[in-house]
Amino acid sequence: MFGDYVDIYDVADSQEDGTTVPILYEARVIDLAYNEHIDADLDALLEDDDEALRSKAVSRLTRLESVAMADNRLGRLAGDLVQHWEERQEVLDGKGMIVAISRKAAVTLYDEIVRLRPEWHDADLTRGAIKVVMTSPASDPPELRAHATSAAQRKLLERRLKDPDDPLKLVIVRDMWLTGFDAPSLHTLYVDKPMQGHGLMQAIARVNRVWRDKPGGLVVDYIGIGPELRSTIAQYANLADKTEPPVDFLDNAIPLLFDTMSVLRDMFHGFDYSGFRQSPQAMLALLAPALDHITGFDPADDGKGHNRGVQRYLKNAAELAKLQALCGTHPEALALREEIAFLLAIRGLLVKTTRTGSEQSRVEREAAMRQLVAKGVIVGEVTDVYKSMGLDKPNLSVLDEAFLGQIAHAPQRNLAAELLQRILDDAIQVRGKRNATQQALFSSKLEEAVARYRARTLTTVQVIEELLHLAQEIAQAQPPAGMSEDEFAFYQALAQNESAVQVMGEPVLKALAHELTDKLRKSATVDWNKRESARQRMRVLVKVLLGKYRYPPDKQPEAIDKVIAQAELFADEWAIDSE
Repeated sequence: MFGDYVDIYDVADSQEDGTTVPILYEARVIDLAYNEHIDADLDALLEDDDEALRSKAVSRLTRLESVAMADNRLGRLAGDLVQHWEERQEVLDGKGMIVAISRKAAVTLYDEIVRLRPEWHDADLTRGAIKVVMTSPASDPPELRAHATSAAQRKLLERRLKDPDDPLKLVIVRDMWLTGFDAPSLHTLYVDKPMQGHGLMQAIARVNRVWRDKPGGLVVDYIGIGPELRSTIAQYANLADKTEPPVDFLDNAIPLLFDTMSVLRDMFHGFDYSGFRQSPQAMLALLAPALDHITGFDPADDGKGHNRGVQRYLKNAAELAKLQALCGTHPEALALREEIAFLLAIRGLLVKTTRTGSEQSRVEREAAMRQLVAKGVIVGEVTDVYKSMGLDKPNLSVLDEAFLGQIAHAPQRNLAAELLQRILDDAIQVRGKRNATQQALFSSKLEEAVARYRARTLTTVQVIEELLHLAQEIAQAQPPAGMSEDEFAFYQALAQNESAVQVMGEPVLKALAHELTDKLRKSATVDWNKRESARQRMRVLVKVLLGKYRYPPDKQPEAIDKVIAQAELFADEWAIDSE
């Protein structure tokens, strides 16, 4: 009547657009006890029921429920699920949902899980790591009624599950929340209920929402929905122009994991890190030499001023972390868990201690830090590269000359060079929050030294010497006696104009810096950092004061812009102070 569809936008399209993440399927079927009627019951149950067949469907479901709960099957399922979930949580923070065949099965499975992990249970709905989400009529037995929830209580549980920081990690449902429910941190769906068609497609879509560094969702099949999943994908996903299906099978990700491991192993050519398996202490002892190797095997410029080798390692290690999060529960991936942990510990420390690492996105940095402190990465020990180099952790807000000297004389010279770059870069960024002139000056000097090092015109020893000299300059760049830090920042901004220094002289520029600081601080208002009109008034005040002193003598607008830039640095801080 209405003709063909103009366009179809489906789950495969959304994955290509980046609005959803891929979904992987893992079969961990806990066999049903044999019954000659089971196959027929399953086939019939999965058909679309009309009203005339509804009573028969209920009867079939009751028989399936009995079989699904027979012979301690749910006890075995609970043991596998708990182990699987804890392995998932080691590599990927987030939430999970369990789909049971019936309310009775949901409660029984809950009991089996909390028997294994009693600390997950709490009768208080505002506490506890696992909950059953269901309704329960008054005619239900007490064990089901104990999990009955009202609409308001389910809203509370919904808020808890959607909050990534809430300790509620797992929910067990039968039908609720399988459609129209979005919790982006949900990444694993455990299925122990026959499903197919649109209902199955809706259910698996619970785990495909974008969230932080979540690489994909995982559907874990305990009852054998694999064939239905294939037919559902063929029916509901528009795959004509797609190279990848919206749901892939876990086994297909393992070769990619192996390939990425091979790339990272090749980067350690000539360096034997196999001793990490001996003990946590052995792993710690290997960290600094391993970091030194990675920072030195290809230190050339990557075209953006960064260490090309480090950048390459970070890229591949991020891919490894993503693949482990996707398929880390596969037996072949589990066999590599300790080595992956070591390789990702190196990634975390590179992010934490190198300038190249500091350029990673916020999500990538957070992911690396989570990996660094995850269970089994550095077992019960520090995750600090300074200790692995035999150094006490410093107060990096102060460029301590003795400590920098210790780094410079560490045996891991490549790592020392990268670490000094990061320390200086961080120190310059901190200084730049209050002094725009010093940030520009010292950033330029640091970039120049690093560029020469990347181009191999400076050796590692030479660049360390230059970085130590720059650290001394930064440490010594302090206000003279009688001048505050804020006044000194304005003075340096004013003194960038050569004509002002020559014509006006130091005493006049110091007086102007003092008056700028005093007038701007007194005129600071809360809306300086909220409204453009207020910031514009601040700029006018600066220009009036500069005009009073006839600054700059050569009338260069760039000189005024630099002073205004310095004033804007203080604007937000002073506005907050005035609240």
